[in-house]
Amino acid sequence: MQRKELLIIIYTITILLSVMYATQPLQPLLSKEFDISIVKASSFTAVIMLFLAISPIIYGYILESVKTKKVLVIASITLFMTNLALAFANTYEIFLLIRTIEAMVIPAILTACMAILAKDKENIKINMSIYVASTVFGGLVGRVFSGFIAEEFGWRIVFFSLSFALLVGLYFINHLSFEGEANLVKPKIKDILNILKDKRFIVIYSLMFTIFFVFAGLLNILPFRIKELIPETSETQIGLLYLGYGMGIIISLTIHKIINFFKKEMRTIVAGIIIFIISTSLFFSSNALFLFSLVFLFCVGMFTIHTVSTRIANSLKSSQKAITSGMYLSFYYIGGAVGSIVPSIVYAKFGWNTTIFMFLSILILILVFVHLNRKLFQAYN
Repeated sequence: MQRKELLIIIYTITILLSVMYATQPLQPLLSKEFDISIVKASSFTAVIMLFLAISPIIYGYILESVKTKKVLVIASITLFMTNLALAFANTYEIFLLIRTIEAMVIPAILTACMAILAKDKENIKINMSIYVASTVFGGLVGRVFSGFIAEEFGWRIVFFSLSFALLVGLYFINHLSFEGEANLVKPKIKDILNILKDKRFIVIYSLMFTIFFVFAGLLNILPFRIKELIPETSETQIGLLYLGYGMGIIISLTIHKIINFFKKEMRTIVAGIIIFIISTSLFFSSNALFLFSLVFLFCVGMFTIHTVSTRIANSLKSSQKAITSGMYLSFYYIGGAVGSIVPSIVYAKFGWNTTIFMFLSILILILVFVHLNRKLFQAYN
């Protein structure tokens, strides 16, 4: 793959993830703007997670033998138009409808980008690390800059600026020389059940569902918690809460050294879960500055588990790799979608401490479950 093409894909993924997560730091602001509850404001992120969860299952049927570049162009034009429309939305219902349309096209762009990176067989491992780092960087940029732009120029300018970035991306995509087909897999129920007969996949999929449930859930309600502690907190300061997300870039690019330190992959995962539990328990604190610094440790735990789990999930079966990785993403994003809604309901009804207690309870359960099944994995023994 040429360097120019790789840079175009990195740019596309970065802007795409910025679009996905731009609403997260704006949720308290949008909640006030549209006069809606925390739960309804959380749905702006949850709806995209939901479509990312079902896309590996349905996209193989919808996009069969479609040219990857064509998918990228059509989906990017749609995303540009919807983002522009978001800037003019005046009601919660219209805003959510437009975000739902975005949720339908975002997985198509991500799938196409992944297909282009995967075609370069010689550099596939490096390309996948670049893919993970780009998604993390995009999530970081989207959250931090949307908070800053919203405070300085108003929340509508966030979507105007993202639309401009998408337009630039569209210009670059037109210069891609890649003309291959997406070659998406159509999973059959029989294949899915076959994979789930292997208990190792149940362990990994359950783990990622739980971890992303907690991760998405906590980061989704954190802006409301900060506003609760310090009502005068600005949108820029809320955006900066997500700086710790950048740890994902460091983890994904240095994961070999981390695994070497712990000697085995499953030991690395267990260490990641323990870090995740410790950092989650410290969120009981009511010191806003301490909560800001905690996000860094929280993200270290999350991305250690996620990066190693991805490697294990992709190496357990020599055949059906597309289905196993597709199912991994489905469980991961279902966890994120449920995590974007359920903790918001618990937080709204019972408060912050009860929500953190709920997170800790399910994390301890998943730690025990992984520990009891550790011997299923050669990577542990």
